[in-house]
Amino acid sequence: MPRAIAFYLPQYYPTPENDLWWGKGFTEWTNVGRAKPLFQGHYQPRVPADLGYYDLRIPEVRLQQAALAREAGIEGFCYWHYWFAGRRLLDRVFSEVLESREPDFPFCLCWANHSWKAKTWDPNIPDKMLMEQTYPGRQDYEAHFRAMLPAFKDKRYMTNRDGRLIFAIFDPGAIPDMQEMSDIWNGLAKENGLPGFLFLGFAQGVENIKKAERPGIDKVVYDAMFDAVYINNERWKERIKAKYRTVMNLPNPLDYKSYTKIALSQFKSYRRTIPCIDPNFDHSPRSGAKGTILHNSSPEKWEFFCKEAAKLVIESDDEQFIFIKSWNEWGEGNYLEPDLRYGTKYIKATKRGLFG
Repeated sequence: MPRAIAFYLPQYYPTPENDLWWGKGFTEWTNVGRAKPLFQGHYQPRVPADLGYYDLRIPEVRLQQAALAREAGIEGFCYWHYWFAGRRLLDRVFSEVLESREPDFPFCLCWANHSWKAKTWDPNIPDKMLMEQTYPGRQDYEAHFRAMLPAFKDKRYMTNRDGRLIFAIFDPGAIPDMQEMSDIWNGLAKENGLPGFLFLGFAQGVENIKKAERPGIDKVVYDAMFDAVYINNERWKERIKAKYRTVMNLPNPLDYKSYTKIALSQFKSYRRTIPCIDPNFDHSPRSGAKGTILHNSSPEKWEFFCKEAAKLVIESDDEQFIFIKSWNEWGEGNYLEPDLRYGTKYIKATKRGLFG
C-alpha cells in the first residue's frame, strides 16, 4: 500500500524578513489574493474555503490541516525546512508543532537548500539576492544536526521500513560533499541513539536525477512536471497559444491531462525513483504570464493520476513512497486544501485514487 507524504509550506504568517523585502504583513496570501485570470477558462483567483486565508500561528488551523490530511489518506507532512549556515527562517510553525506536540500527525523534513532571490516572487523586477545558501562545512553540518535533534527524537518523525529517519534535500547536487554530510549525520545519529537517516534527493526534471544520484543520497524523489512542459512539442504550444491568446502577455499553459500522461511515462522510464505528483500547478500569482500553468486540472483527473502512480509505486518500490507536491502551496496554485470551487473533492479524490 502506498505511503503518501505531502510537502507542506510553513509560510503563512508575517516575518521580519518578508516585511523588509515585500512590505509589512506580506505572506503568500498577498500574491494569491491579487491573482487574475490570464485567458478564457483560466482558474484564478483561487480562494480557500474551509480554512480560509489562515494564519499558521493559530494552532487550531494546524489541527484542521492534519484532520483533512488524514481524511485524504496522507500519512504525514514533509515540512519545508530552511537552514542558512546556522540561520533558520520560517521556523516558527514547525517549532510550535514540535514543542506543543500538536497536531499528533507524522512528519519529516525537506531542507530547501536554495538561495532566495527576488525573482522567485516577482520576475518582473531586477533580480536581487535576498538570502544566499552557503555550505561552510563540517561544523555547520554538525550544528544543523544538533539544531534539529529534538525533531529527530520526536515519536512523530517518519521513518522507512528499516527505521531510518526520512530527510529530504531539495538540491543535493549543490552540497559540496553530500557524502561527508551523510557520514556526519549518521554518526551523530548513532551517538544519540537514533538508527540513522534515509537521505532523499529531490529532482525536478530528468536532468537533475543524475545530479541527485550521488554518494550520500539513498533515493531520488522525481517530479516530472517541468519535463512534461519541455516534452510538450512546439507544434502543440503554437496551437495552445492560438487558442488562449490574450490582450495581455501570452501565457503558455499545459493541459493537465497531457501532464499526467507524460509524467506517468517518465515514471515508468525511471522506476528507480520515487514519484512526486502534482494535483495542480499555477505560478501566475507570483509570475503572471511568465509562470508555468497546468490547465484544466480536476478532482477526477487527479484521482486517475493518483491511481496510476500508486500502481507504479506498488510494482517498483519496496518502500512504496509517493510524494505529493503540495499540501498548501497556494502561491503556486499547488495544493490539496479545500477551495471555493471544489471544496473537499480533491481530498476525497486523493483517498480513492491511492487506496481504492
